[in-house]
Amino acid sequence: MVFKERTFFGTDPGDVAADQPADLEARVADTLAAMRDIEASDVSVVSRGNTVVLSGFIGSPDEADRAIEAAKSVEGVNEVVNQLTIPAMRT
Repeated sequence: MVFKERTFFGTDPGDVAADQPADLEARVADTLAAMRDIEASDVSVVSRGNTVVLSGFIGSPDEADRAIEAAKSVEGVNEVVNQLTIPAMRT
């Protein structure tokens, strides 16, 4: 049996830069998910270069601030754009 050399778009998969958008998005999402004081299950993370966009729903303005600070703390993130929505409180 002959095995073909492994490549990813012509590059060895081990040489693919770790700053790919999906990697940055995953690291930010993992950071948010690990935070006990934030309910981030309805938060989406999209990266555009080193800029991360947070969108979706979050529980309070304080949670939004903590999520933004957490995203900024991830290596490779230079800017965070806040598009988070805080649902109106029901009475």
